[in-house]
Amino acid sequence: MENVVLIIHLLLALALIGIVLMQRSEGGGLGMGGGGGGGAVAGRSAATALGKVTWILAAGFICTSIALTVIAASNAAGTSVIDTLGTELTPADTTVPAADSLLPPAEGDDAPLVPKAN
Repeated sequence: MENVVLIIHLLLALALIGIVLMQRSEGGGLGMGGGGGGGAVAGRSAATALGKVTWILAAGFICTSIALTVIAASNAAGTSVIDTLGTELTPADTTVPAADSLLPPAEGDDAPLVPKAN
């Protein structure tokens, strides 16, 4: 089910990109492009067929995005990254190192930080 929704989502994304690129620029972006009519002061123009298709594709894209989120959340419920790796933390793994553990070892320390070469 997830794959079907994902394929529909990708097709909607590609169609949405194509439809947006086919539309005529109305200007207003950083003061570039456009044409007569007063720019931002002009009233809203009539909705074209491309504009209606854009809204329909955008609504479908949002619906498939929400559906994919719900599907992913239901598949991931109750699992953890630690559970998927198959390893669990033991109390020995959770110890916090001492504050001075970054200091070089003392002269008589029998566990050096770097093994000595023979």
